[in-house]
Amino acid sequence: MQDPHWWRQAAVYQIYPRSFADSNGDGIGDLKGITSRIPYLTSLGVDAVWLSPFYPSALADGGYDVDDYRDVDPKLGTLEDFDEMVAALHAAGIKLVADIVPNHTSNRHEWFQEALASPKGSAARNRYIFHDGKGPDGSEPPSDWDSVFGGPAWERTEDGQWYMHIFAREQPDLNWDNREVRDDFLKTLRFWSDRGVDGFRVDVAHALTKDMTEPLPSKAELGPEGGNNQGKHPFWDRDEVHEVFAEWRQVFNEYTPPRTAVAEAWVHADRRARYASPEGLGQAFNFDLLKADWNPGQFRDIITKNLGEATSSGASSTWVFSNHDVVRHATRYGLPPVGEDSADSEDGQDGSAWLMSGGREPALDHALGERRARAVSQLMLALPGSAYLYQGEELGLHEVADIPDEDRQDPTFFRNKGVDVGRDGCRVPLPWTRDGDSFGFGFKGAHLPQPEWFGEYAVEVQEADPASNLGFYRRALALRRELQGEEDFAWAEEPSADVLHFTRPNGWHSVTNFGSAPVDLPEGTVLLSSSPLEDGRLPADTTAWLV
Repeated sequence: MQDPHWWRQAAVYQIYPRSFADSNGDGIGDLKGITSRIPYLTSLGVDAVWLSPFYPSALADGGYDVDDYRDVDPKLGTLEDFDEMVAALHAAGIKLVADIVPNHTSNRHEWFQEALASPKGSAARNRYIFHDGKGPDGSEPPSDWDSVFGGPAWERTEDGQWYMHIFAREQPDLNWDNREVRDDFLKTLRFWSDRGVDGFRVDVAHALTKDMTEPLPSKAELGPEGGNNQGKHPFWDRDEVHEVFAEWRQVFNEYTPPRTAVAEAWVHADRRARYASPEGLGQAFNFDLLKADWNPGQFRDIITKNLGEATSSGASSTWVFSNHDVVRHATRYGLPPVGEDSADSEDGQDGSAWLMSGGREPALDHALGERRARAVSQLMLALPGSAYLYQGEELGLHEVADIPDEDRQDPTFFRNKGVDVGRDGCRVPLPWTRDGDSFGFGFKGAHLPQPEWFGEYAVEVQEADPASNLGFYRRALALRRELQGEEDFAWAEEPSADVLHFTRPNGWHSVTNFGSAPVDLPEGTVLLSSSPLEDGRLPADTTAWLV
């Protein structure tokens, strides 16, 4: 019988399909490419794959603008290809978590096209959020709200009404007060669950339900997205969203084992537990470590708080350092800290200034970044809860900062020129071989340009070197599976504030040295260290596991 709790301490590998493996040479990764690389995933030792959107899309937002929720983008394959991929993953003992995007459709979705062709007040328009404009002729938007991607959050249609889009104008927001919308998504959840999907990653889970009661507040009156707005913000983290997820949970529980879900919810930490409740989605992403600087105090506080939240909610915590939306952590940890005097210090080093400079300033210490990235990844893999890995981090890949403007694809670049260069740098297709037009990604080019230095990080190169970053990840994931027991956790007191030392069941110790000088290790057998020990001592920027 399958374990219904497999997800609680799973190692989940995120695949951005268009940038993983290209089977037909069109420069775009596809489902057959993923299937062909399942032996690689097996050798890596992950428990599940999280597949970013693979639905038909114009790619106004990297696939998060969905034309049809129950089909595969023809550029990526067919439903038959999807079924073959799922069967091959399951045969290899790997679960599949599918990305689902419920806040908005694309503007090419048949519902939205019907809405544009229908009159004001029609049932078709009621699936979305249409409002009359302000001013004598309705030529001003219903509110002064900004889109997350820059510019206004409203777009005017030919007949004079306006529709809301929190993100790109190609992503009109759905009206989750509409029963038809809710029922259609229940149908979608069953459609993919019936095809073998084991769980769902829920995009922008905190934005579905909205209060559009007139008069709409001004943007000056709105609280921040991640603030504790007590469920009163008009579109972020409203309490009513949990009614939606309670219905989803009923669908998940129709299956054996129950389907899982994890919420992408950028909410205040005090509000995250409801998304992760057993009556709701079951898990919610904890992005706090992703924002942490190289600071042991920050790490300790974040780990303590999030494990406490998980215990109180009955969920398991989630841990992540890189994904498709952020600068790769090998790069972040190779950049100078933002400093205690910075207004952004609470968010740590996010790499945004470095990206804006084209990767020139501040100076990036590649080796230090890779060393620290291995250390924190090993620390993460020792924590109770689910560990989410992003494709390429096992290779030690850095962010690609110098993508020419004409090759960029992310809408945030085009809508915020001079402010945000976008997320293309972490979405560059993976290098599989040292040479070739696309370093083995396909047999021709790649949809985003790969830098020359990618060849030295290729899978082919690292598989020939047992001391490589890939070799380290494989050993860490294999050991994690052997050592893992109950979700118990305890801090061990250390004489140095630079050291984080905790214990897990069965005598498993994890020790991380955030300081600049080597430190003594506790008694025991060292099973793995992220960098070589120095005369039996734990060097700076290194994690070791002992029993």
